[in-house]
Amino acid sequence: MKHWQTHLSETSPPRRLIGYARVSTSDQKLDMQLDALASVGCESVFQDHGVSGAKAERPGLDQLFEHLVAGDMLVVYKLDRLGRSSFHLADLLTRLGNMDVQFCSLTEGINTANFGGRFVYHLFAAVAEFHRDLIRENTINGLQAARERGSKIGRPPKLSDADALEAHRQIFQEGLTLADVAQRYGVSESTIHRRFRNLALT
Repeated sequence: MKHWQTHLSETSPPRRLIGYARVSTSDQKLDMQLDALASVGCESVFQDHGVSGAKAERPGLDQLFEHLVAGDMLVVYKLDRLGRSSFHLADLLTRLGNMDVQFCSLTEGINTANFGGRFVYHLFAAVAEFHRDLIRENTINGLQAARERGSKIGRPPKLSDADALEAHRQIFQEGLTLADVAQRYGVSESTIHRRFRNLALT
């Protein structure tokens, strides 16, 4: 038995073990990740091959979230296979928690089905909220400094900073589509993309 199999054997079995594997470039191989996920009994594995973690939309990841249901456990070989940054990872883990889906990272030994592991969801949710608060504060401070220098601020954007941050949370934590959020705020999808870039949310 591989050492990481103990991370799953010590807890009550979830409804299903669902795996996710990703490599960033087309010349990299998924074999090691797939072997590890198969060894712990994942009944299906969703893949993104040659897809950078910096991309907000990944076909395999999107299909994975459509497939997951409450009581499942998502298993990855390593944390960085799921999220491209601590902020993105925090949002995805918060989304899993909201869905009542457990999470296990084999390399780091994280398992949210046990007592210590459940703290991970609370921790990452706090990280995501802290990051948004930091962006909000930095934006306010930047505008105030510009006013004090006498710089022209220009007209307000179609989507305010607060709404852009909330739209980002709805997409990455609640799983709403870009189209849904654009309709909710009465703006185009390109406007949302632009505001995300302006606030360094992508």
